[in-house]
Amino acid sequence: MTGESSRVRFGLAFVLTGLLLVAGAFGASWAAAPDIERVAASADANTTSVLVGVQGPGPNGNVTALDGYGDVRWSIGNIISYQSVERLDDGTVLASFAAGGYRNCGPYEPPCKRTGIRIIEPDPEPSVEYQWSYPVRTRKDSEVHDAEMLPSGNVLIADMEYESIFVLDPRTGERVWTWNASRHYDAPADPTAEDWLHLNDVDRIGDGRYLVSIRNENQLLVVERGEGVTEVINRDGDPTVLDAQHNPQWLEPGAVVVADSENNRVVELHRNESSGEWVAVWAVSEAGGIPFEWPRDADRLPNGNTFVTDSRNNRVVEIDRNGSVVTSYIVPSLPYEADRLPHGEIPGVGAYDVDSNVTSTFDDDASAFSTLLNGARHVVPLPFWVSEVHVMVVGLAALLWLCGGILLAQEGFARARRSDAVEKQ
Repeated sequence: MTGESSRVRFGLAFVLTGLLLVAGAFGASWAAAPDIERVAASADANTTSVLVGVQGPGPNGNVTALDGYGDVRWSIGNIISYQSVERLDDGTVLASFAAGGYRNCGPYEPPCKRTGIRIIEPDPEPSVEYQWSYPVRTRKDSEVHDAEMLPSGNVLIADMEYESIFVLDPRTGERVWTWNASRHYDAPADPTAEDWLHLNDVDRIGDGRYLVSIRNENQLLVVERGEGVTEVINRDGDPTVLDAQHNPQWLEPGAVVVADSENNRVVELHRNESSGEWVAVWAVSEAGGIPFEWPRDADRLPNGNTFVTDSRNNRVVEIDRNGSVVTSYIVPSLPYEADRLPHGEIPGVGAYDVDSNVTSTFDDDASAFSTLLNGARHVVPLPFWVSEVHVMVVGLAALLWLCGGILLAQEGFARARRSDAVEKQ
């Protein structure tokens, strides 16, 4: 009986130790975590200060407007995803979106997903006033990630499904101009069957000139109508310069600021006029004591600050040139892009006057724990303070629970055998 009771004691001890480890690690980190929210002294509760496109995950995609205190003024959503947002001159909001459950699916079997643009009227209650969309093959990596209203009233769109940029006349629903990335890159037989380039952003930077983000190549392109690609930023696709970037902003000729997503930083790149190479001259990898986790938008504001959408930390944060936090707001469910109002994203707002290069934050030797954590953040909205340490603790606890479970199961089998033996006597 001594061996049997020992199995029970050790089994319960293993299980309890695992529970205490997890509770202690997560509880201590939660208690010690810095406060994400920070409000400026000039905050105004009566005006919309921030507009956010929220990706999800799941059916949590939404467009949300915040006041100066970070409180929600209005929100609309409950679809697969929203990405880009832009407040138009009449107060409506242009947003790119993806939603499922459609029966009008073109070449695909219904129900299907469609992606495109919506115009949202916030008042008196937010509602979709206009929609244009097209069916796509897959639920993931096919949505329109960016849309921008042009001076003509047409809409410039970044099309990830077919890896193109095009100009849409919203009055007729017709495309009036298209540039296909296959004119610059070698295309697969069917770009819709795989996540080929992940073309995720396009901005008008001049008359007929566009800045295009090609995420899977770690490159930015300048595309001119009638000319094609006239400049490539990070021509070698060096991941220490850019790694799976999002939402670049053209600051001035020879300067861009970019959400360098997989490098977990916001970086300003300048063209070296001697070599023609683009180099990092300013970068920030954390704000308020919290390291960036997959930032996907960075807008330089007229006051020189930078407005960052820190996606996996579920926050939007304004930082000054030194990286100090000016304001910070919580935005749940994986925010994709945010605009500080009334500015939005302004091309040509001006670059920092800096000369020295920045040391790279690229890490080619990410640990297995880091890889597991990043994978989990793609599917579960984890708190910002969850780290590789917590992954190790959960792994150790799982091992303890397994050992404890085996011991308790052995004791259960032993008792069952004894019971059978007694019944046969």
